Amino acid sequence: MNLSSSSGWTRLSAALAALVMLAACGGEPTGAAPESPPEAAAPAVAEVAGGGPELGSFGIDTSSRDDSVRPGDDFFRFANGAWLDSFELPADRSNYGSFSVLADRSDERVRGIIEDLAGMEPAAGSIEQKISDYFQSYLDTETLNELGIGPLRPDLAAIDAIADREQLVAAFGRAQLDNTASPFAFYIDADRGNPDRHQLVLTLSGLSLPDRDYYLLDTEDYQRVRAEYLAHIARVLAFADIADASARAQAILALETGIAEHMWPRAERRNRDLTYNPMPWDEFTAAYPGFGWAAYFSAAGIDALEDLNVNYPSAMVPVIALVGEVPLEDWKSYLSYRLIADSAGVLSEEIEREAFHFYSTVLRGVPEQRERWERGVARVGSRGSLGEAVGQIYVARHFPESAKLQMQELVENLRAALRQSIEENDWMGPLTKEEAYRKLEAFRPKIAYPDVWEDLSAIEISRGSLFDNARNIREFRYREEIERIGAPTDREEWGMTPQTVNAYYNTSFNEIVFPAGILQPPFFDPAADPAVNYGGIGAVIGHEMGHGFDDQGSKSDWAGIQRNWWTEEDRANFEAQADVIAEQYAAFEPVPGYFIDGRFTLGENIGDVGGVSLAYRAYRMSLNGEEAPVIDGYTGDQRFFLAWAQVWQQKYREDALIQQLTSGPHSPAEFRVNGVVRNFDAWYEAFDVQPEDDLYLPPEARVTIW
Repeated sequence: MNLSSSSGWTRLSAALAALVMLAACGGEPTGAAPESPPEAAAPAVAEVAGGGPELGSFGIDTSSRDDSVRPGDDFFRFANGAWLDSFELPADRSNYGSFSVLADRSDERVRGIIEDLAGMEPAAGSIEQKISDYFQSYLDTETLNELGIGPLRPDLAAIDAIADREQLVAAFGRAQLDNTASPFAFYIDADRGNPDRHQLVLTLSGLSLPDRDYYLLDTEDYQRVRAEYLAHIARVLAFADIADASARAQAILALETGIAEHMWPRAERRNRDLTYNPMPWDEFTAAYPGFGWAAYFSAAGIDALEDLNVNYPSAMVPVIALVGEVPLEDWKSYLSYRLIADSAGVLSEEIEREAFHFYSTVLRGVPEQRERWERGVARVGSRGSLGEAVGQIYVARHFPESAKLQMQELVENLRAALRQSIEENDWMGPLTKEEAYRKLEAFRPKIAYPDVWEDLSAIEISRGSLFDNARNIREFRYREEIERIGAPTDREEWGMTPQTVNAYYNTSFNEIVFPAGILQPPFFDPAADPAVNYGGIGAVIGHEMGHGFDDQGSKSDWAGIQRNWWTEEDRANFEAQADVIAEQYAAFEPVPGYFIDGRFTLGENIGDVGGVSLAYRAYRMSLNGEEAPVIDGYTGDQRFFLAWAQVWQQKYREDALIQQLTSGPHSPAEFRVNGVVRNFDAWYEAFDVQPEDDLYLPPEARVTIW
């Protein structure tokens, strides 16, 4: 799952490592295991006055199925094959599926909100005025085309005036504020050793392509991308009349390749043991001399930094050396390119089209841009922009409070299921179980929307200048961030807007978060059969809970503090099971020559396998020992697993699939279905899966963990 953000840096996009998404608390511990789970969790409410489910007769669109495929050969196609064969990807999408349907619905609703505000002529300075005028400034292409590259001329001149390394380091420090780039970047996040305070995290940055593999591997696809990238850079520099554009493009690619050579492999970048390296300021500057860190942070508006966390310590010295070795003119070319490319969305249509051509058409195979109003909704409604203000109106219009109550009930049912799973598992000892109970009880669910809305009154927005509006928002968000350094964290904050179709687990706060946008069919429907809601949103709830106990989330305790709370034997038992899941997924080859990275995607795959396991357990508990009725020829267990498969109904363009396999932490949709169900005995029984079927795993090879 991807998050959209407005042009420029936002806390959420910079700090993805802190959130684990479906796409990322509590009081003092009691020191004792909780009481045994109830005999059965409360059933999910399945009736709503005034109508039946949105999809089919019980919550699943069975017309999407392909009856010619045996469930045991390809359950993803069995559940979705007719749709896969008949659905044509829209020309403006890299992929499309269940999430996309809801995102489109959300966009239409947000568009309606914005258009209504425009008709109301809201008061100057009100949040309604800001939402409306920001959107209208984006639609004013006539003004944007007249201005062309003009809004960037002062910034380009400032880059061209850089005369020495000291000024270059200062430019790197301002990169996030100036909307350009640097080999180093920083963000502010909860201190993993003390989640009640904020800490600055210094990380490696600077790549324009999706991952180091795009620079370092010589497959035909990557060679093609690099050739296209060179041509793209030259065209972008030409917009600013920068001479020798082709030679400068070669220098930029060489520079970024130098950074990529020191970028850690994907699996290491998500290893929390390796990326938490806190140190006092004096120790940091002594360990990494030769860069001018005081000048770097001073230019960023940060003085008197007491401590920080260094994400990738082994990369620091060689990248510092790279800063000194690469010619100054090459760095200036790099900064100029990134300034133009990263600002393309608020410049003329021809500049924006060029950025789209490379970053969407070349990299992801998307032929056409989305309509301008859709892009405007994404810009105004993102978390880093005015999205929470839009969300406040969105939930008032489109989210029924009854759904929030039902979700709270489902969350508690899944909590009971996980409690029972911990009690019954035979690979975890009593000391580790005691800590696991603490963490489980401390899980804090956030559902639909924040209880406290953020104050955006200080942002100045006018209808006349899209560029200024974007800059004002970026500067507001930036100041907001650096003021957090060393300050207490706020556990009431949300990392997503209410209208977002997604969910996440926040390790530092030990919280699971479900925005209103995802609480719709096929994930959740108050009128659907309970088996469908458990197989849909129930498995999503279980997925996010599972992140608290996946290979990385399990390294933090009930309070969000990163520490080892496992016995050595129990940790080894857990990792042995995780290794099996990693190996299972590493064998999948979605595109010839491109396999799933079983280690990089391990957390999400554990979340899926564990989430479905917990949801199924909770569903069976809700039946109180009875069998579910057969509906339209489908048993309760069949409806449960079909619901999970329906959630992941999705098609990709091949280039987009390659990009996901290279840089995304999630397995492609097909394997979020087939890779999961083959590990469950109940699925084999529900669909009569036999040893000769392609997905069959012998019982001893199946893994559930939770």
